[in-house]
Amino acid sequence: MQEALSKTTFQHTVNNLEPSTDYVLFLRAYSPLGTSRDSRSIVVTTPGRVPRTPDFSVTVVNESAVQVSWGAAAAGNAIQGYRLEYRRIPSTTFQGTQTLPGNQTSFIFYSLVPALSGDLSFLTEPADAVVVRNQPLTLHCLAKGEPPINITWYKDGKPLPGAAHIQQLRNGSLWIGHFQKRQRNASEAGEYSCSAQNRYGRLLSRKAKVQLAFLSHFHLNPQPMGVTEGGVARFHCLTTSVPKATITWERNRTVLTTSDPRYTVLPDGILQISGVTRDDIGTYRCLARNPANSRHSKEAWLTLADSTHPSNQEPVILSGPQNLTLTVHQTAILECVATGNPRPIVSWSRLDGRSIGVEGIQVLGNGNLMILDVSVKHSGVYVCAANRPGTRVRRTAQGMLLVQAPPEFVQWPQSVSHVPGDNTTFSCEARGSPEPTLVWLKNGKYLSPQKNARLSADNRVTSADEALYQCIAENSAGTSQASARLAVTLPPDSPKAPEKVMVVPISTTSVRVTWAEPPPEVMDGIIGYVLHIYPSTQEMQEALSKTTFQHTVNNLEPSTDYVLFLRAYSPLGTSRDSRSIVVTTPGRVPRTPDFSVTVVNESAVQVSWGAAAAGNAIQGYRLEYRRIPSTTFQGTQTLPGNQTSFIFYSL
Repeated sequence: MQEALSKTTFQHTVNNLEPSTDYVLFLRAYSPLGTSRDSRSIVVTTPGRVPRTPDFSVTVVNESAVQVSWGAAAAGNAIQGYRLEYRRIPSTTFQGTQTLPGNQTSFIFYSLVPALSGDLSFLTEPADAVVVRNQPLTLHCLAKGEPPINITWYKDGKPLPGAAHIQQLRNGSLWIGHFQKRQRNASEAGEYSCSAQNRYGRLLSRKAKVQLAFLSHFHLNPQPMGVTEGGVARFHCLTTSVPKATITWERNRTVLTTSDPRYTVLPDGILQISGVTRDDIGTYRCLARNPANSRHSKEAWLTLADSTHPSNQEPVILSGPQNLTLTVHQTAILECVATGNPRPIVSWSRLDGRSIGVEGIQVLGNGNLMILDVSVKHSGVYVCAANRPGTRVRRTAQGMLLVQAPPEFVQWPQSVSHVPGDNTTFSCEARGSPEPTLVWLKNGKYLSPQKNARLSADNRVTSADEALYQCIAENSAGTSQASARLAVTLPPDSPKAPEKVMVVPISTTSVRVTWAEPPPEVMDGIIGYVLHIYPSTQEMQEALSKTTFQHTVNNLEPSTDYVLFLRAYSPLGTSRDSRSIVVTTPGRVPRTPDFSVTVVNESAVQVSWGAAAAGNAIQGYRLEYRRIPSTTFQGTQTLPGNQTSFIFYSL
């Protein structure tokens, strides 16, 4: 190919070349007298096109391996290689990356985790709750995975003690019949969590904060105010409550209408009145209400003060913004109420000079700043300025807004399968504000704190490492967790799992476990068995001889669910778990509860008692009385297990 160029051209672009092709280029100059010699020849290779992703297919080889096959992409010598990787749904993180030569058209991924449907995970975890005294509460805990799944409940990190009015429902939920404060320093309020366990391991749920609803007396009551006509008045009342109380205001003991734009009511118990007139004179009080109670504050007078003040009065900020800590998506209200003559103009800015913006920003009343749906970017120091119109006279006040964000996973651990002797690493990364701390759990038990987000088994994987691992990210705004399973693939010559395992309760604290004797050729390779017992507190293990095919487990708790399974051991390693068996120990005969008798009137008494500590074994109570010196009881009452008092009338 030849291209003619003008005498003033000293660069040129050659188009329509072939990709991935060698070209030789040189130049000649022309004059009326003839042509020059050739310039130095240059060899250049055009780059290759970006190859399209080839079509591929996936074939299952076995329970832990798949083969990926593809045709070569039509891009000639431009194909230098392929990168192949996979991800586990619903994860968005790819793993198992393989770099393959350009002439390869298939690859087999081994050691994938088999039977992913058996992995254990929570569908529903207990949620924070506020409960009114003597009202019922239900906390939910639902897990999916290979059955049987055993649910156990904890309060403040300890197994939940039995009580007649506390029951675990068949679906795993926890029902508290009447929430109460039992003693001066003891309450059913606290942190509740549940664990879910199946043959693959155990997971621990998030901690749900359960609080008893209450409404305290007022810490701060409205104070009397004398305000010049046209000025600004501000009343404030403050109480402590769970859940947060709704505050309304009354003038002269009549509900104050907020349709008048001169009245601004802020959620934290603040009433602002601008442009005060004689009609505003009177007594003001607030009413705090929540599900636990309702209370009135003390009354405070609003009066008109002597108006013989100078016509020019410098701006004064009666109340500026307070430091505020919120969680993302909440609403921030920063107060700024100012007075002066003429009335000052209130404006807002950020101390760092950044723009406050306009999206989600509103002004309440005559200067309060409201930010809807806050995010971390809204954190900062906000400055309220009260400016006298037409002058540079101004007063300022400032407050810090801190917006926190709960942890959110950027990378979470992935389930893997390894043969004994491999190394493995679980990685976990989360972001949030403040920066989350990360802890690891193995089958619901805390491991040593990690300085980073990686959990490694550098001393080689063994069958004892087969478990469910959880990464828990926590900060002051919340908690998030992710889990992964480590499956240990045993060699083909490992012993078979024990078969025909049966468990029978023989007392309130004992169960008998039996299993089938293996064939002689199998038994010769077995050196013993280990029985695993998962109660509501921690795992127990009991080593048994190779000639033992039944065993009695003692010292168990009555009325308690246990999960039991067996493993056989040989010099070559351990077997898989036997089928897991869930067994419930019988309950003890409950002791007679302590009770007290209170005289109601001349012909009635009230009997009150505490619930006997026998968990779900309490189905009811029988209550009766006798007249002294008679030995015959009468007035028999059969009462449900969640009742703790009864009144005998007509005595």
